[in-house]
Amino acid sequence: MEPGHWPSEHSDALRDYFRKGMSYAEIGRQINARFGTAYTRNAVIGRAKRLRLVIPEWITSPSIAPYLPGEAPVPQRRAVLPNLNLPPKSAIKPAAQVKLRCVGVQPRLIRLVELESADCRYPYGGDKDGEEIAFCGHPRQPGSSYCAPHARLTRRSGAASALIPGPVVLRLVSAA
Repeated sequence: MEPGHWPSEHSDALRDYFRKGMSYAEIGRQINARFGTAYTRNAVIGRAKRLRLVIPEWITSPSIAPYLPGEAPVPQRRAVLPNLNLPPKSAIKPAAQVKLRCVGVQPRLIRLVELESADCRYPYGGDKDGEEIAFCGHPRQPGSSYCAPHARLTRRSGAASALIPGPVVLRLVSAA
């Protein structure tokens, strides 16, 4: 892998090959053969972007399906304009408010380093950048990482749990 610095000769060669219409992979092969380097296709693309040599995607992307006989081609530029495939505003309805499940437990908000082995590990916080995560800290249920209210909160509802079978047990048949 080459370092991030490209000598000016390599950049000039990239510009020349780009003007000739060569693909990025072919440009990389030509530069590697000419200068004894090991640039990857992605390295060439990255350098081309930094040199502002990248062709807009709507010019180079081929159409998805061939045109039918007698069908007028749609200009490529129009196909990638934003908001063309959105339904009209009258068809967009606001989403229904989702009711979140909650429990009536006042958490002790214990830090991870203070958490004991028998404490509930239901997390609180950490939603915002830099916000510290604390844990419930109430006595946990046997066989669970959570206290009784949080254990009920983390279990799936009856309809969802009926679709999902119990735990899968894997057994080693033979070792390689």
